[in-house]
Amino acid sequence: MDILRAFLSGEEGTPTPIFDPAPVSWEALPGGGIRIHAPAGADDFCDPAGGCKDSAPFLGIPIRGDFVAQAHVRPTFKYTYDSAGLMVIGEARHWAKLCYELTDFGTTAAVSVVTRGTSDDANGVDLETETLWLQLCRAGNLFALHYALDGRNWRMVRYLGLDLPSEVRLGVIAQCPSGPASVIDILSFSVEPRRVGNLRAGI
Repeated sequence: MDILRAFLSGEEGTPTPIFDPAPVSWEALPGGGIRIHAPAGADDFCDPAGGCKDSAPFLGIPIRGDFVAQAHVRPTFKYTYDSAGLMVIGEARHWAKLCYELTDFGTTAAVSVVTRGTSDDANGVDLETETLWLQLCRAGNLFALHYALDGRNWRMVRYLGLDLPSEVRLGVIAQCPSGPASVIDILSFSVEPRRVGNLRAGI
């Protein structure tokens, strides 16, 4: 299921993707992607030290059961924590996300966050690439997060259990926690209602 094509064309027979929260603005890119303009402070994070934000622009759909979601992202890395990501939401303060992010160490990395009331924050491998493929897989209440440079050879970032309802919200996010604004390109975003054979491998 090509979520961006459904969003841009209003294709019948697929769930209608919606922005919630909405970005400052967005526009279509040549080739079918979209460019999202995220506002200052846009973030999804419930800090263990206190304070919770759920303000990052989120373009998503409702989906039930197992799935494999993939997104090809191109953040503009200007301010710390600028990022693009995939996110699954069960309810408020109960979700997981995988982002390609400019870290507070000055590197760009695949970063995962799982929130069960409060969030954790785990930097993955540092990467030096303009674009990155992200994958989020569900099998019951087991989830796996992966990245790939080519959209085929997946590397696991995280494997976890998370008690979410059968129907969840699944989407892409654009974050700008520390800067005045950020531009995030989502080059593709697709979802398949299936279970992978090997969660850790993502295939």
